[in-house]
Amino acid sequence: MRAGRFITFEGPEGGGKTTQAKRLIARLREAGRDVLYTREPGGTPTGEAIRDILQHNKAGEPICDEAEVFLFAASRAQLVRTVILPALARGTIVVCDRFADSTTAYQGYGRGFPVEQMLAINAFAVGEAVPDITLLLDVPIAIGFERIHARQQELFQDADRIEREARAFHDRVRAGYLELAQRWPERFRRVDATQAPDDVERAVWELVSGVLP
Repeated sequence: MRAGRFITFEGPEGGGKTTQAKRLIARLREAGRDVLYTREPGGTPTGEAIRDILQHNKAGEPICDEAEVFLFAASRAQLVRTVILPALARGTIVVCDRFADSTTAYQGYGRGFPVEQMLAINAFAVGEAVPDITLLLDVPIAIGFERIHARQQELFQDADRIEREARAFHDRVRAGYLELAQRWPERFRRVDATQAPDDVERAVWELVSGVLP
């Protein structure tokens, strides 16, 4: 078994993934653990440039669905080889805000690409960087978007390209995540993200404690 541990946060929009990832990191550091936070897409200069293209249409042209898939895979491959695998080899706990399951859920189930094809592309991109535990912060789509709209108003933000997708798209994404959790029950752990943030944090900590060395 590798020295470090790889923890990923997944789920529909508005589930509180970033908030809970940062809370988990704070707890791990209080416990004296060496922790690295990263995110997908992003986490490297190349990945962050790709993130701008994917989220904010920085290229200035519509992105075809096939290009979208490979942009996510390219960002992920760079992150894995330059950040995640070296950190795991050092014994670091890596916490990632979204990872390969997002592409399967959003581009596979959401966009309608063959799921097995998505899994093959992801496997090529990530290599040995399979998460030890994936925390699925599950929230009904209506509740998630209520939270997103409240955040956007508070921070004067516009919806990104994915957030502007139709409700039916996001319903398919959520259903896809739940199907993935059934397919890999040894890795996925579903957390009810409709709970108060403190309750979600406690649930996450209990689950993560079980995989720490």
